[in-house]
Amino acid sequence: MSPRLVVLALLLAAPFASARDKADNWIQVQSPHFVVATNASEKQGRRIADQFERMRSVFHAAFPKLEVDPGTPIIVLAIKDEKDFKTLEPQEYLAKGSLKLGGLFLHGPDKNYVLMRVEAEGDHPYATIYHEYTHLLLSKSANWMPLWMNEGLAEFYENTDIQEKDALLGKPSFENIGWLQQNRLLPLATLFAVDHNSPYYHEEKKGSIFYAESWALTHYIQMTDYPQKKSRLNDYGILLAQNVDPLEAANRAFGDLKQLQANLEKYVQQSSFKYFQMKTTTEVDDSAFKVQPLTVTQSEAVRADFLAYNQRTADAQALLDRVLQEDSKNVSAFETKGFIAFEQHNLDEAKKWYELAVQYDSQSYLAHYYFAAITIMSSQDPSTRDRAESSLRACVKLNPKFAPAFDELGVLLAMQHQNLDEARTMGLTAVSLEPANVRYRINMSNILLTMDKADIALQVLNAASKVAKTPEDSQMVADALTHAQEYADAKNQSEQQRMAQNQINDRSETATTRTDRNIPKLKHRDFVPKGPHRFATGTLKSITCENPALDLTVVVSGKPLALHVDNYFKVAFSTLGFHPTGDLNPCSDLENRPAKVEYIESANPAVSAQLISIELHK
Repeated sequence: MSPRLVVLALLLAAPFASARDKADNWIQVQSPHFVVATNASEKQGRRIADQFERMRSVFHAAFPKLEVDPGTPIIVLAIKDEKDFKTLEPQEYLAKGSLKLGGLFLHGPDKNYVLMRVEAEGDHPYATIYHEYTHLLLSKSANWMPLWMNEGLAEFYENTDIQEKDALLGKPSFENIGWLQQNRLLPLATLFAVDHNSPYYHEEKKGSIFYAESWALTHYIQMTDYPQKKSRLNDYGILLAQNVDPLEAANRAFGDLKQLQANLEKYVQQSSFKYFQMKTTTEVDDSAFKVQPLTVTQSEAVRADFLAYNQRTADAQALLDRVLQEDSKNVSAFETKGFIAFEQHNLDEAKKWYELAVQYDSQSYLAHYYFAAITIMSSQDPSTRDRAESSLRACVKLNPKFAPAFDELGVLLAMQHQNLDEARTMGLTAVSLEPANVRYRINMSNILLTMDKADIALQVLNAASKVAKTPEDSQMVADALTHAQEYADAKNQSEQQRMAQNQINDRSETATTRTDRNIPKLKHRDFVPKGPHRFATGTLKSITCENPALDLTVVVSGKPLALHVDNYFKVAFSTLGFHPTGDLNPCSDLENRPAKVEYIESANPAVSAQLISIELHK
């Protein structure tokens, strides 16, 4: 059989409990695609890495178009027992009567964490590994997928049985079946509405029926659809991605929900259940695994980072302070300190820590990326931008699969109006690495506008509109399309005016006498760059637009500075200290605004300086 998989995702961002772990003997097992940090034995660490590799191999064989290797690290924290697991477990699961977790998946923008108990309870010894790996693989569609489907798919694949020459997918869970046969099922409308704040996701009894019924509904649909060559889960997902109301989407994809409920209740009372068999081999060479002991500070730095990514800031900080007391040059601690400061919008503090990380370990691609991103956000100084560019180039070299760095580098080059062909290449690389990321496509279109390629920019944005899955993404694309169309229209109008003027000049030239033609003509005064970029802070005055050209004056301490740009769509606009309430019209919204401008002087004193960027102040 060749089963089908609906590619869906979850972004889990729950706060985690904190407690100080005792100093166990920690080791790290590194396989080709995973890093396992564990306080269990080396044998157990190797077994866990082996199972993740085998599950990856199964998914790769079953779904060759699925991206099974994300561009960010996959770090597995394998905790040996329940007591130690609780030191990292989410706070909401520590309360009396809470659902008992065997593991969880945490997807961040630059790392993927799996937390699991080595001695988790259950029928299947590797169920937690397969469950969390399913979440990992399905982590790119979080914005629109309902929780029941996410957990249903993870439950469906957690009982995968990987054998020597085949893999059995969707084997039934006897624990789930037992719960369903002894308890009343939730109404489907209730099941569909469960979210991360629901008691059905946290409380033991309610949570157990939620997980069991999510599995049952997923299993029922998968098994009944396969012989009929249907794919209702996929149809449902498409409707949700199109922002159709969840209940309406369910009615359209699954039909009458009352009938579906009746069928599901009958289904769970069966005495036997079908599953898929897939012919495949999953050879893993564990002799290639790299095993090394972790010092106390190294293991504590890993756990502190996990706590920080789970928003347990105070507990992470306490652990980090202890790490830095014992190892003042611990790069991992520098990075986590920087991450916490960045999340708290303390850019100066974040930059300080990431700069230290770059200084002490040039091989840390994440340190390079964050240092560059924060530098670009917090400074307009050309020398610091050069350092940011250098760090971004180091980042893409260290990790050629890390899309955010390619996107950031492309935007930076375009903002500087330098190496525009390379900027386009960087933007295209980011899009190719993460095709579903709408923001990368919008940035790509802006690079193309900077290159005066409005027609191609519009094509990119039209493609982005088909990729957008959320109302926010759709609105961003719509705004970008409006901006690009205005640019294209202004450019066409300017070109028509230029052609009309040329025709007038040609007719005038034809009527000119021979004597007149011998009179010297004044040449057009062209802008010639002079020296580096400069900055000035003052008040914007005398705004004049001849689309797409823009002239303005910056009054700095009573002295006017005239600036010009041939195409104001190329100007990088930003704000400081406030969030704009709508789109900016440079021709009508700049007068009397305090701002910081970036410009380049002209070597020709008769020509105004060239405007590069405007940072509007509150």
